Amino acid sequence: MSQTSTPSHPKISTDTTGESLSERKLIFNHALTVWVGQIAVMSFGITDTIVAGRFSEHALATLSIGSAFYITVYVALMGVLQALLPALAELRGAGKARAVGVTFRQSIYLCLITSLIGMIALLTPHFIFEQTQVPEALRLEAQNYLGILAIALPPALFFRMFSTLNQSLGKPQLVTWVQIASLCVKIPLSVILTFGIGDFYGYGLLGCAFSTLIVNYLMMALGLYLLKTQSLYHPYKIWAKMEWIDWREIFLLAKLGIPNALSITVEVTSFTLMAFFIARLGTLASASHQIVANFAALMYMVPLSLSIATSARVSYWIGAGKRELSNKAVKIGFQNVLAMAFISISLLAIFRHPISILYAPNAEVAALTAGMLAWLCLFHIGDSLQVLCFFILRCYKITLKPLLIYSVMLWGIGLFGGFSLAYNGVGSIHALQSPTAFWITASAALLLSAFLLIALLIYAQKEYTSKNTTA
Repeated sequence: MSQTSTPSHPKISTDTTGESLSERKLIFNHALTVWVGQIAVMSFGITDTIVAGRFSEHALATLSIGSAFYITVYVALMGVLQALLPALAELRGAGKARAVGVTFRQSIYLCLITSLIGMIALLTPHFIFEQTQVPEALRLEAQNYLGILAIALPPALFFRMFSTLNQSLGKPQLVTWVQIASLCVKIPLSVILTFGIGDFYGYGLLGCAFSTLIVNYLMMALGLYLLKTQSLYHPYKIWAKMEWIDWREIFLLAKLGIPNALSITVEVTSFTLMAFFIARLGTLASASHQIVANFAALMYMVPLSLSIATSARVSYWIGAGKRELSNKAVKIGFQNVLAMAFISISLLAIFRHPISILYAPNAEVAALTAGMLAWLCLFHIGDSLQVLCFFILRCYKITLKPLLIYSVMLWGIGLFGGFSLAYNGVGSIHALQSPTAFWITASAALLLSAFLLIALLIYAQKEYTSKNTTA
């Protein structure tokens, strides 16, 4: 990438097919470590959902709105920074150690730009609230909640960048330990700052936001400390003198990252905007949807972790110029994702009623939640396949076509279709007036997206093989 790809950079020893660990074990071990860390981070949201649910139904409904907006902004901006994963992994595969450090330092400028954009968005949610007709009773507290998270966004994005660096190096263990330690701080902080302790009466829902703020800055501080002190990063000269911003380098990252971010934005908004539209059905519907959405995100961590690990290996082998091994990594990725999806939906089908009761003591909320969790089984299959395809396609520098697929399927069939089924009816089917309508159409949209992305991936692999064979 730009001047960082010159042959003068020292090489790192490359992996060989004779390693003691097979490619499958490498991917699975990497994914398992990432998954543990992702579960720790997801547990932040689970903690807040349970705490808010125990505090009041109103707090849970407000959290549904506030967290949906925050996740949309955060994940979209994270998508820009995720361009680092294939870029850094490919440089590592090519043996260009110092180029990894230069690219990472340049990405800090990109992180600052995205942080500023995100903070502005979180501080001005009024237009979205108006357009989606969020009830007035929920707006003020949701805005206050988002105001606190705006300050928590920059360290969250930096830590995501630090995490991506570790994933590209195939060494996510340090990130996972930081995430686990942070969870141990997050849980008691959320409880204390929400409910209070002793003479301190707590902040209610805002206590969850304050705990996130504290934990995010703690994670950033630990990430900086590890970058400075751990020998893992020394070959890459991460702490070398900061270069001036290289707009060509930023452009190359943005060229891959922005379409990536837009695709993720379409995917996430098709998911999170459900919360705004469902809010019209009342607090019972919002509370039950929040639980299902939270659990869907928890299940998503498994295919996401496998996709991260698979794409890191695919990019590594592409950088090393070994297309046979990159194709093998893709095949292993699909086998892993399908196996884990089957296990996940089997467990969900068996335990959906106990899960509903765990999240919500209210019998009506629990009953509605259990019904939607059944649809989540179908939703998860499509979700697992599409995220793997999305990450691998990015290794082949394909980002615009997935954006088109997501826009038509997830916004068109998923979100618009769900709104029509819930409020207007579709054909001979009367309006369901239930959040279940959105989960039905979202499941169909994800499955269709997965099929189209698989076809696109097969085409990309053939094109890559053809170009490298003729070269």
